[in-house]
Amino acid sequence: MLSRLLAHRKVYDGLILFALLLAIAALIRFPREAIQAATDGLSLSLNVIIPSLFPFFVLSTLMVRMGFTRYFGRVFEPVMQPLFRVSGTSASAFVLGFVGGYPIGAKTAISLYEEGQINKVEAERLLAFSNNSGPAFILGVVGVGIFASSQVGVILYATHAIASILVGFLFRFWGTSDVSCTGRRGRRPDSDVRFSAAFISSVTGAFQSTLHICGFVIFFTVFIRLLFLTGAIPILASFFGTLLAGFGLGSEWASMLFIGLIELSSGVWSLREVAGQMSSAIAMAAFMLGWAGLSVHCQVLSFIGGSGLSTRSYILGKFLHGIFSALLIFLLTALIPFDIPVAHTLAEGVSGIAAMDFYTSIRIASRAALVLFGLVLLVCFVFAKKTRQNRRSMV
Repeated sequence: MLSRLLAHRKVYDGLILFALLLAIAALIRFPREAIQAATDGLSLSLNVIIPSLFPFFVLSTLMVRMGFTRYFGRVFEPVMQPLFRVSGTSASAFVLGFVGGYPIGAKTAISLYEEGQINKVEAERLLAFSNNSGPAFILGVVGVGIFASSQVGVILYATHAIASILVGFLFRFWGTSDVSCTGRRGRRPDSDVRFSAAFISSVTGAFQSTLHICGFVIFFTVFIRLLFLTGAIPILASFFGTLLAGFGLGSEWASMLFIGLIELSSGVWSLREVAGQMSSAIAMAAFMLGWAGLSVHCQVLSFIGGSGLSTRSYILGKFLHGIFSALLIFLLTALIPFDIPVAHTLAEGVSGIAAMDFYTSIRIASRAALVLFGLVLLVCFVFAKKTRQNRRSMV
């Protein structure tokens, strides 16, 4: 019934207009709070978003523009093809997604498609599992800053990675089975592209993409603040709290979950107030990290734009990523007890995610990148060696 009403253009436009009028009224009613929220979002963008994402955007785009990803494809083909039914070139989006964090993986996948290095089916499969949180955020902010435990950070990052691989394995059946070089759309990569031209276009494109992300971060920071001030989140939390009652969780948990569905950093930051029920808090953090939030989804959708790629695989993949991550945490907590309490002293000492030590975060990300690349290369060499042995035995 509701879907039929929304299908009517006038009803849909009327609801949008009503929501916009409510937003304007909230801005007029709480101007000082809205300005402060925008300032917080701007501080988060300047101190964390731009320094952490902009370099990865430049490097990933430069790798695609120069055609270097084709050489990596020869190494990663023995892993990417059997597991995910995508070409080895796609490994650059998968690895960069884990190292750089949201939305580097999705942006790289879209760039590979637009450059003609992968086809549409491969790109849509990649969108389902390559857009992941980086190690700096999970280990530094969530693990240490919120749960005051490096052990929790490592477990969250491990389950996040395993859940992503599970989603990628499921989406190997997405679309047609043809992932050959024929029928790929987009511009074929030119091996004669000059470095100067590729570098200039990569920097300008990365800066524009980073500005888009900062805009969404600021908007959703203000949006969530207004939802709290107007009482919308408490009302919705009390409604959805009945759904979580079966899991032993109340309206407070529903409120945190609702925030995490909208914006990831605000959602996981709200978990610092939880006392007790450690396994439930970690599982909810795992779901939020897998889902990523509407703010990240809007960032990815802005990149997809007119590429012609379907957004269904991306949205479904992120939802399954969140579900698998939470289930893995519940399975692990049955084996590993989490009796350590949330350290309110440390949490209170951290002024906010915007004040995170970027230099420490980038060191964590760099070390994790080296370890991840090493493990992936090792697995690739093992697969390649077994493949050669099988071919020799067949001959």
